[in-house]
Amino acid sequence: MELLKERILKDGLALNENVLTVDSFLNHQVDVNLMDKIGEEFYNYFKSKKIDKIVTIESSGIAPAYTTALRFNLPLVILKKQQSSILNGNLYETTVHSFTKNKDYTLTCSKDFIKDNENILLIDDFLANGEAVLGALRLFEKSNSNLVGVGIVIEKSFQPGRDKLNNAGLDVYSLAQISKLSKGVIEFK
Repeated sequence: MELLKERILKDGLALNENVLTVDSFLNHQVDVNLMDKIGEEFYNYFKSKKIDKIVTIESSGIAPAYTTALRFNLPLVILKKQQSSILNGNLYETTVHSFTKNKDYTLTCSKDFIKDNENILLIDDFLANGEAVLGALRLFEKSNSNLVGVGIVIEKSFQPGRDKLNNAGLDVYSLAQISKLSKGVIEFK
């Protein structure tokens, strides 16, 4: 998606060979017009699939997942990164290792929002090592639902996430694939 690539080059900041910040339009401040175009792009790619729910992982995936859900006119379910004391065990949960924070967290979803045989489209902001998506996949398997597609806003193609997701047989569509990062340098695939 050329518009996204242009914005990454204009406002993204490569801190080192692994970290790209996009705080001014995706993470802290959200460019709603760009998110609308991202939702449209994901809709156009995945519209031929039977999809029942759009799902994301809190929190940076919410904006692009929301605009995608609007395009599909479907509910948006947000997977939580912490356990809830009010759900009283009515959860699907799994442990995921965060590349960004270099720690494990518990990914959860209420059993009320993901049902048997539902077809899920997962939207997330970044793909690096693939652990968040694989964690979500484990939750969907526990709920007997089907992950029919994964939409990624920014993929770090030089990290192993894409290979892991391909090996899991997932249909992954990334809007911007970065082949190289270093301090002040961003190169696309």
